[in-house]
Amino acid sequence: MKPKPPLVKEVLQVGRFLIPYRIYGNKGSQIIFVNGVQQSMAMWLTFVARFGKDHRIILFDFPNQGKAKILSGPSQVSLDEQVEILRAMMDKAQVSRDAMLCAASWGGVIAVAFASQYPHRVKRLVLASLGTKPNKKMVETIQKGSGLHINNRDQMAHTLIKSFGESLPPKMKENIVNQFRTMKEENLQAFYEHGLFVIASKQLSEIIDLSTIKEKTILLNGEKDTIIDLDDVKFLASQIPDCELRIIKGVGHFLHLESDKVLDIYAEILKQ
Repeated sequence: MKPKPPLVKEVLQVGRFLIPYRIYGNKGSQIIFVNGVQQSMAMWLTFVARFGKDHRIILFDFPNQGKAKILSGPSQVSLDEQVEILRAMMDKAQVSRDAMLCAASWGGVIAVAFASQYPHRVKRLVLASLGTKPNKKMVETIQKGSGLHINNRDQMAHTLIKSFGESLPPKMKENIVNQFRTMKEENLQAFYEHGLFVIASKQLSEIIDLSTIKEKTILLNGEKDTIIDLDDVKFLASQIPDCELRIIKGVGHFLHLESDKVLDIYAEILKQ
């Protein structure tokens, strides 16, 4: 099933960035999605196909994703800048307080930082594949990738796939390789710098006061996720006041990109 064309297809300027966004649907509750690193809004199109009839869905790209542009300044984008982009996007799309904020991987870090700074802006947080710190496997992957020459793009892609993308369908793996082959050098550099930032970062609970998050929060973690430790996810769940943890069998870090059945879990959450 293909998603219907968006009702709104525009670009928003936020400071030094141009942020492309799409809005699908015009009825029901609102869902705004936050991408992971080097993933564009296209990662959520299966949600649009599944839920676009009954919900208003907002998708957008951060700098170094999709067709977003950096007008000036460094290619590296700070967490504060990413939170400001999310806030501006929600204001532009007039996202109401009864909306659901869905995020994946690094997008979850942005989401909890936003929720801490702007309590009660949304009703629920659904955070997929989020931990509080990089585990040993993630550190090894980042270090191995950073040691490769910038033109060795295929090996970079295969390093990531071997580390935490083995459960992806073959077509998705092929897409990752093609993405690295066509990635602009400045975007590749930003990806490399982000990896070093992740390694150097403190634990999430030391950066963000998780106790200030007032929204109902649901953590979704794949049982086969190799770069997030289960104990770490359990610790994260214990730090957020109103939090539920669900471990999803049969999938790894990329959850719904590995199995369409994961969308059934989101459907259940939307009915609550």
